[in-house]
Amino acid sequence: MTGPVMLRHNRIDLALHELRAGDGPTLLCLHGLGENSALPASDVVAAWPGRIVGLDFTGHGASTVPIGGGYSCEVLMGDADVALAHTGPATVLGRGLGAYVALMIAGARPDLVRGAVLADGPGLAGGAIGIAGTPWLEPPSEATAPDRMALAELAIDRRPPDYAMGFARLSLASSELDQPLIVSAVAEPPWLEAVRAEPGVAAMSTVEAVRVLAAG
Repeated sequence: MTGPVMLRHNRIDLALHELRAGDGPTLLCLHGLGENSALPASDVVAAWPGRIVGLDFTGHGASTVPIGGGYSCEVLMGDADVALAHTGPATVLGRGLGAYVALMIAGARPDLVRGAVLADGPGLAGGAIGIAGTPWLEPPSEATAPDRMALAELAIDRRPPDYAMGFARLSLASSELDQPLIVSAVAEPPWLEAVRAEPGVAAMSTVEAVRVLAAG
């Protein structure tokens, strides 16, 4: 794996990693909360016929750690949008927080997202329920990833299931694919349960999902 390509998103430099080179369709991997880009499991890699890339969200991995927090899923959706502008049309595989962002970008950019796989992972996967507010954090002496502000702010995100369903419906209505959204999660927080219940949303293993979307 070579060094990342750095993409500019406002004042943030985002790291886009070439996880596996190849011709054909692109698989864009979006990591979970507190993680960074890594090659998916070997059986998932074997099921995908083309190039695989991974994006480090703002405050994660090799991307910029901003000062003062201010994280939201919409900010991370903007990160994914910047990555898609660079890669062109791609299938998106997201884990946990990355799955939520994959859902959002699939609804917002159905012309660029060739299907989204929503898989288990940390962040927005059942956590953050019953937390009253952002815990106080002492500012770190230097910017390090993952940003503690990201862990705190994104862990307590409380968007209702209806918000996720809106993006699911946009994707289902606008995509050219028969199955543009596939749930591949064992643990399903309320937002993901609501998405899976939408007519047209499929449910299968991650390997099967990747094969289906690779076939177009």
